[in-house]
Amino acid sequence: MPSARQEMATAVLDGKIIVIGGYSRSGESTSTVSVYDPVRDRWGSAASLPIVTDHNGAAVASGRLYAFGGTSNRVFVYDPRQDSWSDVAPMRFQHGNSAAVGVIGDRIYVAGGTDTAGTAIGAGEVYDPKANSWSTVAPMSVPRHHTAGGVIGRKLYVVGGRGHSEAATALEEYDPQTDTWTTLAPMPTGRSGIAAGVVHEELYVFGGEGARMFHEVEVYDPRGRRWERLPPMPTPRHGFAASVIDKRIYLPGGATQPGFGATRVNDVFVLDVLSQPAASPSSLR
Repeated sequence: MPSARQEMATAVLDGKIIVIGGYSRSGESTSTVSVYDPVRDRWGSAASLPIVTDHNGAAVASGRLYAFGGTSNRVFVYDPRQDSWSDVAPMRFQHGNSAAVGVIGDRIYVAGGTDTAGTAIGAGEVYDPKANSWSTVAPMSVPRHHTAGGVIGRKLYVVGGRGHSEAATALEEYDPQTDTWTTLAPMPTGRSGIAAGVVHEELYVFGGEGARMFHEVEVYDPRGRRWERLPPMPTPRHGFAASVIDKRIYLPGGATQPGFGATRVNDVFVLDVLSQPAASPSSLR
């Protein structure tokens, strides 16, 4: 990356990875927006956010890029033609300290994070870009922050995190049709500050921190309802996010030590060179 960053948001717009906000190497929040082109393996930049923020979220819905959460409940939409950001309807909750984000049917779902007092929440809400409005949804069973998620089969999966005794291993599935959460098999390696992405209708979870730094990569198969372990990350990290393009999971930035320790590392997890499954459930500890 052009500069070291952690606790930032990422999203994919027009085949490029957009990296938004986060902490700099000095531990200061930033409004910087960087753009990675995987075809040219080259970094560029875009207009900065109107505010500095960290532990924030981002998503693309109806072809438009939205940035939200973190240190504010403000929500911004990006105009690539004007290279500018503008406010849209604010969230009902702040969703600080890294909530889970997913897009289902061009609606953005956000779950977890912390409230303005820094307390872990299970609160969820959904944004409708056409109506420019947020609505609350059922809360998760396990309040948590520093979590991550992904969408499989029009359901949102939220995994890991901290702020609750069960958060580090908790996996829950949200069904917007019934507005209900279902508890699923816990993640074998409990951790927070993780990144997660979906490929082949499976949820891949990377890195994290806890009692130690993690380089683990574990994948959840909702059809078999089981976890498997895959080859580890070359650089253990936490405080980062994943973006998926063409069955490749890009993992820019993060921190290489507990707490502050932002890095410029940018690597990619390539699924098509792996022989799946790469591990059996019995290999998990």
